[in-house]
Amino acid sequence: MATRATTYIGDDWLVGEGEELSVENPTTEATIEVVRSASTTQVDAAVRAANAAFGGWRKLSTGDRAHVLQQAANQLETHTDEIARIMTIEGGKPLLENRDEIGWCVACLRFYSELARTSEGTVIPPIESTQLALVLKEPIGVVGAIVPWNYPLLLLFWKLAPALAAGNVVIVKPSELTPLSTVRVFELALAHLPTGVAQLVIGAGTVGQSLVEHPDVHCIAFTGSTPTGQWIARTAADTMKRLNLELGGKDAFIVCDDITDEVLDTAARGGVWAAYLNAGQVCTSAERFYVHASVYDDYVDRFVHHANAIRIGDPLADGTDLGPMVSAAQRERTERHVGDARDRGASVLTGGERFGDRGWFYRPTVLVDIGDDALVLDEETFGPVAPIVRVGSLDEAIARANASRYGLGANVYTRRLDYAMQCLRELRAGTVWINDPLTDNDAGPFGGFKMSGQGRELGAEGLEAFRETKHVHLDWEAQPKDWWYPY
Repeated sequence: MATRATTYIGDDWLVGEGEELSVENPTTEATIEVVRSASTTQVDAAVRAANAAFGGWRKLSTGDRAHVLQQAANQLETHTDEIARIMTIEGGKPLLENRDEIGWCVACLRFYSELARTSEGTVIPPIESTQLALVLKEPIGVVGAIVPWNYPLLLLFWKLAPALAAGNVVIVKPSELTPLSTVRVFELALAHLPTGVAQLVIGAGTVGQSLVEHPDVHCIAFTGSTPTGQWIARTAADTMKRLNLELGGKDAFIVCDDITDEVLDTAARGGVWAAYLNAGQVCTSAERFYVHASVYDDYVDRFVHHANAIRIGDPLADGTDLGPMVSAAQRERTERHVGDARDRGASVLTGGERFGDRGWFYRPTVLVDIGDDALVLDEETFGPVAPIVRVGSLDEAIARANASRYGLGANVYTRRLDYAMQCLRELRAGTVWINDPLTDNDAGPFGGFKMSGQGRELGAEGLEAFRETKHVHLDWEAQPKDWWYPY
């Protein structure tokens, strides 16, 4: 059977000229479709088309660009169920979560289409009364958006929406594991943009490498692993590209000693959700729990109870809480971390094993008595594993949380204002959630400290990531100055 056209360049759908890629259903392990990667020649063509389109797109008024993006948001919303189903089949996330993801994408498009209309710069005080001083905000140019598989559309629109709203043009490279939903989004909502403004090149690492190395790509927005982000940073230095890198995380979840029984159960439910959402395949998954000794035993009991209540199964079925992991490789990484913890003396209170006879399923796992040198407390697991550590004080919990080389997010449960203030001041993380884990806000910036990346998505900062700053100094008298030569 002929391979269908899944690469979008200019305003044409093309069959990729690169290697074949098999997109697999992680629930059944069956191949959904074989697609062809874009070639280096096709990436070059997309970059040329993007640069040709940039001049016209950037000259549109912010209102006109907003109108185009609002139309895309409407199309996306109209086709929520269809797109969500594709996302579930290729990625394994439960259908309900994917419907939510598309709703967040729509909200992001609408937010940035309006935010970009509020300002394109400021007037600043001039040096003299015959002068005008301006700070202008202008688009960067061609943006390469390299998107991961765990939230293939949300993390796309966190880049695409502000970049387009600011007047940039974008070339999208989705993960080779989950390209089909992005293809469908282009067909339904993005291919109607002006020629060359939004383009799609699918493929594996070589396609992303072509975008990063290309001299006529001016910005790379990437979400993915820290090692890949480090390579991008080194490579992009040759052409001084603007970078926005959202990388790995090893988020801490702190439970303080003041928690009452009623709130403790809420904290356990919140911790279970933060650890196992999307089978733990979230950059801000809670991957290290630090629980005060005075509430530790009760918290662990409640945590295990709620973990055991999670319904695992077909992610397309109503009532499923947890689907499969995205691939065999991801599950094997999780198994390696759990096995290493066991070898170092950790106890598995629940889970720690595969689920079912087929599909990349892994049971929600709770570990206790974990050695400090275990991989599960150091490396990003990206799987449904919750290691829970007993601590003697809030100071110890904060110190352990900050000891990681990552600093993406952190969660805290407390009813004391002084504890909350100490945590929000001292935790070295880009987001600190207090009593409400993993809640995103389009108006609030998202990103990490340390090895978790650089730059911010969402909020006004997310728009600023795709704009250049220009200072303009205008003197309408054009008279000689006293400080010129001769002195």
